[in-house]
Amino acid sequence: MPPSKPRLSPAHRAAMERNPWFTSMPRAQREALLGAGELIHVRRGAMVFRQGDPIHAAGGGFYGLLAGTIKISSLRQDGREAILAVLEPGNWFGEITLIDGSPRTHDATALEALDLLVVPPAAFAQQMRDVVFANAMAAMLAARVRMLYGLTEDATLRSLRARVAHRLLVLARGDATQSVLLRRTLMLPQEALAMMLGVTRQTLSKELNALAGEGVLALGYGRIELRSLDALQALVSTG
Repeated sequence: MPPSKPRLSPAHRAAMERNPWFTSMPRAQREALLGAGELIHVRRGAMVFRQGDPIHAAGGGFYGLLAGTIKISSLRQDGREAILAVLEPGNWFGEITLIDGSPRTHDATALEALDLLVVPPAAFAQQMRDVVFANAMAAMLAARVRMLYGLTEDATLRSLRARVAHRLLVLARGDATQSVLLRRTLMLPQEALAMMLGVTRQTLSKELNALAGEGVLALGYGRIELRSLDALQALVSTG
């Protein structure tokens, strides 16, 4: 469907208002950002953008996820996939290319049908002239750098079990959302979690089953229930 000026439903607005980054801005900036976007619908399995896409690729911009979930990933030449994040409603993404002008750094794929708010490059540049919005973008990038440092520390210094525990806690806060509220049930296939950690499904299963045996979590079909957040945090702290 062609883009239209946003007519956001109460559910769309509620999703945005649950995001800590978005609600950190004053009302005027939040409304200006929503008003600068165009509402589009994306079918399940479609690519929002691909790694290497230029800044002015068709439909490109700064994206606000109103409904659905998105997989942010990279695909190696040998076909192996690394999932960097799973985005939930309320998240904004795609800013890196708009800030530095370089091609997209990864793939963004719809895991289910999406409602997206797309702020075109020119409109994003206009928003960046507002110092309040520019400071908010700086805070977003700083938070993402902190998360990347944490993942790098995981890969280089922590045991696999500590890495699993850390990623589960990150996912409990909504992954990229990083809400102050932690959920205890994660609706996530183990295969996707294995791709996030860069390990095989069998290796991850061994670690999860060990944690389940200790009562730290419980496993179900496409679901992981976190029974002891304190135990997970202790694993992260001890490495």
